[in-house]
Amino acid sequence: QVQLVESGGGLVQPWGSLRLACRAPRAIFSVFRDYSITWYRQAPGKQREVVAAISDTGTTTYADSVKGRFTISRNNSRKTVWLQMNSLEPEDTAMYYCHTTQYGVDYWGQGTQVTVSS
Repeated sequence: QVQLVESGGGLVQPWGSLRLACRAPRAIFSVFRDYSITWYRQAPGKQREVVAAISDTGTTTYADSVKGRFTISRNNSRKTVWLQMNSLEPEDTAMYYCHTTQYGVDYWGQGTQVTVSS
């Protein structure tokens, strides 16, 4: 069983920054380092969409809408993946979730709310 816990969301003004964390508190370090982690977001009335992903080897991918503004990174010893979000826009307002798939099973965190508003 994989547990993912997100944190770091909140209310921020446009052009502000937030750093989200996705932790796997129950994971063994030697297992967590093999996880690929994806950040998704879902705004009210919209479909869930991929924001950024990081593979077990550290390869990163981003949605076009966040390229140059968001950075995904990981620290395997801390069993954590971060999403640094800069130059936030109102359109980034959403619930943010982290996700991984292990042995064909999908695991999601509970989500953390990001609201960008003046």
